[in-house]
Parts: sequence; structure tokens; C-alpha cells
Amino acid sequence: MAKFLLEQEASERLLFRKLLAADFEAWLPFYHNPKSTQYWEGLPSDPKTACQVQFDRIFERYQNDLGGMNALISKSNGKLVGICGLLVQIVDDVQELEIGYSILPEYWQQGYAFEAAQKCKLYAFEHDFSSSLISIIHVNNVPSQKVALKNGMHLDKTTTYKDNPVHIFRVNA
Repeated sequence: MAKFLLEQEASERLLFRKLLAADFEAWLPFYHNPKSTQYWEGLPSDPKTACQVQFDRIFERYQNDLGGMNALISKSNGKLVGICGLLVQIVDDVQELEIGYSILPEYWQQGYAFEAAQKCKLYAFEHDFSSSLISIIHVNNVPSQKVALKNGMHLDKTTTYKDNPVHIFRVNA
């Protein structure tokens, strides 16, 4: 088991498990909705290509113990709701542990991002993975910023990450 994965963990409405190649078609609608990626520059414009790039990176993270996204499965219907996880990132030449989250458009504004992000925060601090956690969020992505604030994070700094202007939200253990 990779160190930072929440395999077999659960929250009130979600089951966490490793993302599988078989989840590709269920995740693809994320890239068909332009609002999903409107804040991030540098992504492939073709939805299938963008999804494949993301899946390749997730599996690369698994193989190299750099954390990774967990599939978020609804307890009520067994469907993929989104992905969320703890990711080893380098921001301004400093290694950080990030809580990353993305939710399928049909499940937006239902509290799933917060529920998953909160579970990741608690899991990371319970296992002493880091003394602080960050979320890297585009400066214009207000919905994700609201999730970070609700998760007890504060705006730590603004910087550039992968050619995007971002806010770094942080929470300390």
C-alpha cells in the first residue's frame, strides 16, 4: 500500500479506494465539462487526452510513492463521485504535502469535496505525515478556495505553479 493513500478508509457518504484504469470512463465527464478545467492553463484540450494524462500521472505517483488521488465512491449508489488525495508536491523549491480534490460536475455543490478533503486532512495528521498540509488552488477558482477555507486552511501565499497563478492554502497540525 502506498504511504499516503486512504485505501479502505471512509467518511460519512464516501468510500476511498485506489483509482483503477477501469474508472477512466466514469471520470471522463469531468473533462467534458469546460467549467471543470476553466481555471487551469496547459491542459490538453481533448477530453480523452486530458483524462489520460491525469490517469498516467496518478499511476506514476502510486508507483513512486508520491501519494495519489483516491477514487471517491458513493456509499449510497456505488458510483464514482470524484477523486481526492494527499500528493507530494514541490512548490517554490519546497516539498509539501497537498490535499488535492476534484468532483464530477453532477456532484458539485453537495459537500463532497469538503467531506473528502477533511478526511484527507485528518488522516494525514493522525498518521503524522506532515506538520502542515497545503492546497494549491488557482487564484480565480473561488469554489475550491471555499472548500479549503471550510477545511480549516488559511491563505498562506500567492505564487506560480506549473505556469498558473495560484494561492497556497495551508493548515497546520
